[in-house]
Amino acid sequence: MIKVTYINHSGFLVEMEDAYFLFDYYKGDFPQWDRQKKMFVFVSHAHYDHFGKEIFGLADVFEEIHFILSSDIDADAYRKYNRICSAAPGQTLDVSGVSVRTLRSNDEGVAYLVHYRGKTIYHAGDLNWWHWEGEPERFNKLMRRSYQSEINKLREEKIDAAFVPVDPRLGEQYCLGLDCFMRRTDTKAVFPMHFWENYEIFERLMLESCTDEYRDRIMKIEREGQTFLLES
Repeated sequence: MIKVTYINHSGFLVEMEDAYFLFDYYKGDFPQWDRQKKMFVFVSHAHYDHFGKEIFGLADVFEEIHFILSSDIDADAYRKYNRICSAAPGQTLDVSGVSVRTLRSNDEGVAYLVHYRGKTIYHAGDLNWWHWEGEPERFNKLMRRSYQSEINKLREEKIDAAFVPVDPRLGEQYCLGLDCFMRRTDTKAVFPMHFWENYEIFERLMLESCTDEYRDRIMKIEREGQTFLLES
């Protein structure tokens, strides 16, 4: 079983039997920790809303902790915390028994695909179909092509939980990335994220005709600290 806790924005905590996986924390409350578990902390890129320095305080909580930082972050600046790993786009890393694969973000940094004990977790960071109204057609076409190219690399994966942006600032194009992802991957449960505390986005998703085929796999987030139990 996988337990998922929504923290804030793009920040999520995934809990398994003997390990925690914390993604893109920048603010919000932590749960009570089981200090006997291993902790793996992922940062997809250096933007303030994905990289809260408070994460390094967890080094005082867990006996075994690993920080996986995207390569656009100066990992040397945080070497004092030990167990710092720098992750560049297109890499596959083994971090204490956790297989970490990275995709290249079309914004900054990386997206993470994590394999552990037969489970697969995907966190997009800021890899998304960024179609901005008012941008030149050439730019939006580049965003579409770069996004689709990266998502196509996940076609052979069976993903248990995925975290994918649905940014309301994109207007009517807010769900292009989610729709593309769900149609091109085998994903059991998807958690929309990066919605800037606009929880109404979930009602919109439920009404979109494009979500008909996978609506039952969209996890509806209603508040910070909400938890979800995903069956095997």
